Amino acid sequence: MTDTMTAAPAGTPAEAPAGLLREAPARRERVGENLNRALHQVLEAHDDAFLIGEDVLDPYGGAFNIAKGLSDRFGDRVLTTPISENAILGIANGLALTGNRPIAEMMFGDFITLAFDQIVNFSAKSVTMYGTRHPMHLVVRCPVGGRRGYGPTHSQSPQKHFLGVPDLHLFELSPFHDSGPVLEGMVELGAPCIFFEDKVLYTERTQLPGTGPVAGLFALDMVGDDPFPVARLRVDGVDEPDVVLIAPGGLAHRAVEAARDLFLTEEIACEIYVPTRLYPFDAELLAGPVARAGRVCVVEDAPPGGSWGAEVAQQLHSRCWGSLKAPVRLVHSADAVIPTALHLEQDVLVSSESLGLALRETAR
Repeated sequence: MTDTMTAAPAGTPAEAPAGLLREAPARRERVGENLNRALHQVLEAHDDAFLIGEDVLDPYGGAFNIAKGLSDRFGDRVLTTPISENAILGIANGLALTGNRPIAEMMFGDFITLAFDQIVNFSAKSVTMYGTRHPMHLVVRCPVGGRRGYGPTHSQSPQKHFLGVPDLHLFELSPFHDSGPVLEGMVELGAPCIFFEDKVLYTERTQLPGTGPVAGLFALDMVGDDPFPVARLRVDGVDEPDVVLIAPGGLAHRAVEAARDLFLTEEIACEIYVPTRLYPFDAELLAGPVARAGRVCVVEDAPPGGSWGAEVAQQLHSRCWGSLKAPVRLVHSADAVIPTALHLEQDVLVSSESLGLALRETAR
């Protein structure tokens, strides 16, 4: 299934010369440009890497231009398909099973449910169900999220539906990570990966460590091992934050905005952690900071119930129980479909204002 709401916004990789896209990451490039560069790098480095999806050929380059320039450079390895997510994953599974490195693109993440059987019953199980471990170098790119007025069928965040599937790994695009190493890490993992990409991020600027303070306040560095470290943002000079805030990439800017406002107006200091690897999630890396602060908030765009945030909250609750000063706070979207009208959509999705209110209550 697909639709026609696919006009690429100004400033997407369509405007960037292909030659520039293959050079070293530039400072403050757009997240979409950074991801486009990462795809060029993977197809250049691996002769067995493919990109498969709807309308991915030039000059269109996919619904959000993220595949721009790839078919001109790697024409026989960029495959445009009929409107069938199930078929896209079927082709990708066949390529992965025979030792290739396919990257499958969902035009909108909402339609990944049409490929659920291929992903859960074939991609993931193929790693171990043949009697010996069989690497599946498969990445599924999945644009998700709302705040664009696309309504209930083009705005969802379906991450939670893929939690807990053996050998299926979940990742999320982040403005604080270089997508090059992250994508290469997924391709080399040897197990199927889904890369959730908040559509709003595509036109936002990346900010990597060493490029100055974030929002004029937060120092940015990385903790944990490559290629999937966790981005950490903290107020310079504050060693003991009032609250630890854990936010995946799509929530990163709203988290920064809420934390910045709280510090400037009420001197409540938040230390923000932005993981790119969602599942399996190892909370051990965050156990020390959470124990130090004693208060933690986990935020996500999904509606409540059986979600990634609930998984993280459960892990932190178990590890840090003796140090917590308050229950782990979970912030999520409303238990409702996502309206098309922007003023109604704002009432359903997490905003910096609603997150700020939750952080203020957690800090008390």
